[in-house]
Amino acid sequence: MVQRLSHEAKREQWGTKLGFVCAAMGSALGLGNIWRFPYIVGENGGGAFILVYLACIIICGLPIMLGELVIGRTAQSDAVGSFGKLAPKQIWSIGGLLGVLAGFFILSFYSVVAGWALKYLFSAVGGSLWEVDIANYGKFFGVFISEVWEPLIWQGAMMVATIIMVARGVKKGLEHWNRILIPILAILVLILAGYSMSLDGAVKGLTFLFAPDWAKLLEPEIYIIALGQAFFSLSIGMAVFITYGSYLAPNTRLPISAGAIATGDTVFAIVAGLAIFPAVFAFGLSPSAGPGLSFIVLPELFQTMPFGKIIGILFFLLLVFAALTSMASLLEVPVSFFMRVFDQGRSRTTLIVGFLIYAIGIPSSLGFGVLNDVKWGTKSIIDVMEFLTLNLALPIGGMITAFFVGWAWRDRPGSSVIGFKNQVLGVLWLWSLRIVAPITVFCVFLRSVGLI
Repeated sequence: MVQRLSHEAKREQWGTKLGFVCAAMGSALGLGNIWRFPYIVGENGGGAFILVYLACIIICGLPIMLGELVIGRTAQSDAVGSFGKLAPKQIWSIGGLLGVLAGFFILSFYSVVAGWALKYLFSAVGGSLWEVDIANYGKFFGVFISEVWEPLIWQGAMMVATIIMVARGVKKGLEHWNRILIPILAILVLILAGYSMSLDGAVKGLTFLFAPDWAKLLEPEIYIIALGQAFFSLSIGMAVFITYGSYLAPNTRLPISAGAIATGDTVFAIVAGLAIFPAVFAFGLSPSAGPGLSFIVLPELFQTMPFGKIIGILFFLLLVFAALTSMASLLEVPVSFFMRVFDQGRSRTTLIVGFLIYAIGIPSSLGFGVLNDVKWGTKSIIDVMEFLTLNLALPIGGMITAFFVGWAWRDRPGSSVIGFKNQVLGVLWLWSLRIVAPITVFCVFLRSVGLI
């Protein structure tokens, strides 16, 4: 990013509006779409879940994302500092602190999965991935994640790369790489989706995705999971957009940027589903295969397609970089906060925070091997981390943002300053933050903790 100046005197800024949108989409587009979205859809009924997910994006995700951007651009500070500037000596700073903590712990287990992607990339380049019998990719994946040292090494490698990227700043790190890699990743996923839909038996996969089982809508759990996935995929409630918004120029039209990010993320997630589920049914696999779905199905797909090994290498290369850009956005949040609090330079702060996050992520990495017996009911360590952050911390953070922007922030910028050309849209956005989004999030939250 531009030259590093005083942390609060002048914030770094994005080089261009397109660069910001690409970086923000880089936070959203990644493992959340290609790894998590397909298996979550598979475990929760396909088309019915997608309908609930889209509703969560429109009703809660987009309005709260825009609220976070407005907070960050107005305050020009980190997540906690932004609330502190806009509402001095009030309790609202807890919203920023919760976002910092949520991003901190999400990155701890996200880096584990990113390490899996890096392992697959090196296995594809070295050839060992293609030596596996097409029916044994499930076993290949299971043996790998149950080992001790190898997953930790790949996890550490991804954290080191993330630390290097964030230490370079916003423009030279986050913006530069996202502008190059995210469009290429999208093109490759489109190619894979086209090929997957051409396979024999692909119609069953399309039916699973787009022909809802209406009975699923009577299951409260899918609303909890859909909201958590919407927040996770859009990086809502983890203070990413407060932090990213603080690097924006005053003339940026925030509604257009927020709409572009939400639309791109949602379309990408659905296309990722098109790349995976037709292949799942074509290969006779279970759509509820769980977290390993993408790591089992995609290698099989590459084995069957022309130039599949080359495309597989490119895909896992870009998947690694997509994971890296998402990890960088998560790491940027606590780094920005601690730089201000301790008045330290970016490089040193990034190194210390990155190491702490890696250490916290070690139990998640070992949860499929030596710590496999450490469970909460049937949930593994990484499942528990997901539940606490995605289903509890993120919704609470989202509600705090909605209430603050909708009710407590008395000097909130007007609709025209935010970027609404149509005043009616500005009013609808404000009342969605005041009423619709908080009620929706609150009801889902109560259900997730078993109170309703």
